[in-house]
Amino acid sequence: MQKVRVVCIGKLKEKFYADAAAEYGKRLSRFADVRVEELAERRTLAEEAEAVLPRLRGYVVVLAVEGKALSSEAFAAKMKELSAAGAEVTFVIGSSCGLDARVKARADLLLSFSAMTFPHQLMRVVLLEQIYRAYMINGGGEYHK
Repeated sequence: MQKVRVVCIGKLKEKFYADAAAEYGKRLSRFADVRVEELAERRTLAEEAEAVLPRLRGYVVVLAVEGKALSSEAFAAKMKELSAAGAEVTFVIGSSCGLDARVKARADLLLSFSAMTFPHQLMRVVLLEQIYRAYMINGGGEYHK
């Protein structure tokens, strides 16, 4: 079973975000060992980077507006490739202030979900949904239309 880690700066404060993230976490449990690590927001991006960098393992995907945009199918193909290689995957979602350049430099892939900026709490739900969608695509499930 593939290990997937999601490192996030900040907590899910609204119940509806927490409920949605929990639902996708439950759905993902049949495909992968998914762990979400919430780190406290700090005064500076440099301080946040000091907390994030030691937690990066395996193939590192950093969410960044300037990153590469992938279709759901291309994202699924990447996840399939990494799973076949036995690679652990770590995703990083920054705080509302973004991410330190050192975290972005450590990424194997800078991934953009849009040229728009999203709240980091919502982005966690969107990311978990897309990871779930990738497993469904790869498994031939009917979820992806």
